[in-house]
Amino acid sequence: MPARVLPPSPAPVLAAQAEEPGIVPGEVLIELKPGGPSGALAQLARQQRLDAIESETFRLVPLTLHRYRIRDGRTVAAVVRALQADPQVASAQGNHVYSLVGGGAPALPFASAQYVVAKLHLDEAHRAATGRGVAIAVIDSGVDATHPALAGALTENWDAIAKAALPSAGGDAHGTAVAGIAGARAQLASAAPEARLVAIRAFTGGGAQKPGSQGTTIHVLRAIDRAAAAEARVVNMSFAGPADAKLSEFLAAGTAKGIVYVAAAGNAGPNALPLYPAADPNVIAVTATDAEDKLFPAANRGPHVFVAAPGVEVFVATPGGGYGFLSGTSMAAPQVAGIAAMMLQIRPDLTLATLRDALRKSAHDLGPAGIDPDFGAGTADARDALQTIGASFAPAMISDARPPLGAAKIDATEPAKRNSPNGASQALPETSVVPTLSATTTDDAPAK
Repeated sequence: MPARVLPPSPAPVLAAQAEEPGIVPGEVLIELKPGGPSGALAQLARQQRLDAIESETFRLVPLTLHRYRIRDGRTVAAVVRALQADPQVASAQGNHVYSLVGGGAPALPFASAQYVVAKLHLDEAHRAATGRGVAIAVIDSGVDATHPALAGALTENWDAIAKAALPSAGGDAHGTAVAGIAGARAQLASAAPEARLVAIRAFTGGGAQKPGSQGTTIHVLRAIDRAAAAEARVVNMSFAGPADAKLSEFLAAGTAKGIVYVAAAGNAGPNALPLYPAADPNVIAVTATDAEDKLFPAANRGPHVFVAAPGVEVFVATPGGGYGFLSGTSMAAPQVAGIAAMMLQIRPDLTLATLRDALRKSAHDLGPAGIDPDFGAGTADARDALQTIGASFAPAMISDARPPLGAAKIDATEPAKRNSPNGASQALPETSVVPTLSATTTDDAPAK
């Protein structure tokens, strides 16, 4: 029997019991075992007192998830336990929530503008690769595709929440910034300026101004599925939250198909538990450092942290054609996603294991000698990573029509001032994560 699509949740019949944080109250996701009898789902829903919301079939992992609302006041945990005990159920879980959160003080006016270029040795690296022909999916909030730095960069701008194409103009500060870091054109520095960007909105925007903004497990799975369908070789995930079995399953399936997943380590602080997807074994977890190679103070730590990249006071594109600064692990992850695209341009056959090995060997050690839980293998270097996989570098061209990256050719001051009421460069609020499994961009903050 097809699932009925219901209107927004009514008040429960009984007073709902307290739910665990990080899930959509009163919702469960169900996957049935294949080959069950006709009508099994409807019977299960009657037995467990559930109302259908929607059903969704995925391609990356060939399965159908059924989203149901609990009819009475039982907790999600109690219903999940009952569903897992049913022999017809392959899996059951809550619909986890990630929220866009952020906040902080204005950035110093144009401090360390585009220091990323020297840190990653982008000018030298671009003599070997620019990410040409490699698709990078950016799973984030909306992207302003009309920004001059992104002109011609996006091959797709899709909304995983509404399941529809997005308009080019508009976008959100976080998504626009992340997309620009990964693959901006013109004079805004990016690691992969000739990569194809696939922008996928899985989070509502708003940052610190709208702390209730969020995405869920369904939105993130839908985005990952869409990225695979768009033939993205690299997927950037600047969001964080708790472990989720379905998310892990999708990441493993994508990795088996040659997709490289890169994620922000998270900004929950040095004592926080590992956040996902960064802590997943199929993901490259990236932490953030500043122009002096110091660790971003709010960054998560742990043995899953793989590598560091510039993420503090990073010069970024902002909606409406402006520029500004942002800080956080969300800004570091797309630097590494861009490097991965450059590596895949040179060696399309690279597996995740080989690519990780090259990144590790080419990283510049920071902190205690060797791999450590703060910096991982050290700070990434685009030039050295390409050398590690045998790239050939063209000689520097004196007649190159494009000035070196980071040259003061953008009149960035005026657009950035227009973004701030007092005329100073305003650090845009970054998305941050609530420690739960659902979709939220990382707990990043405007530069201080």
